[in-house]
Amino acid sequence: MNRDERYVAGGKDNGDFLPIREVTRLTGVNPVTLRAWERRYGLIRPHRTSKGHRLYDDSHIQQIREVLSWLARGVAVSQVRGLLHEKAATLTDDSIWTEEKQHWLHCIGQLAERRLDDGFNRTLALYPAETMCRHLLLPLLDELQQRWSVLNSARVEQVFFLSWLRSKLETRLYHGNCLHRGAPLLLLSLSDQHMQPGLWLCAWLASTSGCPVRILDQAIAPADISRSIALISPRAVIFHSDQRVAPEYLRLLANKHDCPQLLCGLAANIHHGALCESLHLHLADSPLSVLHCLQRLNLIARC
Repeated sequence: MNRDERYVAGGKDNGDFLPIREVTRLTGVNPVTLRAWERRYGLIRPHRTSKGHRLYDDSHIQQIREVLSWLARGVAVSQVRGLLHEKAATLTDDSIWTEEKQHWLHCIGQLAERRLDDGFNRTLALYPAETMCRHLLLPLLDELQQRWSVLNSARVEQVFFLSWLRSKLETRLYHGNCLHRGAPLLLLSLSDQHMQPGLWLCAWLASTSGCPVRILDQAIAPADISRSIALISPRAVIFHSDQRVAPEYLRLLANKHDCPQLLCGLAANIHHGALCESLHLHLADSPLSVLHCLQRLNLIARC
């Protein structure tokens, strides 16, 4: 009986190998992406049992983290294998992301929902959510906001894309919540704006780290916020706004709750001077900084 068979049979070498679900928990890379890296690019070659189940050891975990390191620098997944073998540094190649962003911009301009779906699914099958957010979604949103601010005719385009993005991420959150256990992360809007992409990106990134998420995306009264926190008992509360926060909400933020609190969005910069001395309130101005803050506080898993 070989080592893989002993793993399946419950032998003494169980600790030497990990199933794909455990690798996902440790690295944050979902099984679909791990299989795509193996089949299409030969990046990670796990052991196989006699029944074909994938098994990973410590060296595979290290390789996955090296892949993530290159992807975080903007390197295309198709280039990573050569870099792993050569162990050589390279300049970040943004061309793959620039090309993908231009494709998305064209699809948005054409209101092409199905092509956007295909692009989202294709990219997420190859890259972790954090990498996709850093190199595609956030730069895309920045460019769109500039475009929408100068084109009066862009309102239909804006409503179309933000509605599509919310629907896409909401579906991902639903499926994630069906799988994840434990106290949820509660995201609350302090803004009268509708369809806030930063709010939904924060929720999605937390969900991909194995955390259940509850989200209230329209502003409610401060008293109702306190009641919601008491009823849901979250592991942390994230307040989001891209606008100046009303005084009644600022007073709410000054009150300490039984769980950690974060203020995110542009409001974190707008009110930084007034709130930076609060010992219980953490400020984070982007979805990525929210993710990293939650990781530092050990509220979600580190990839």
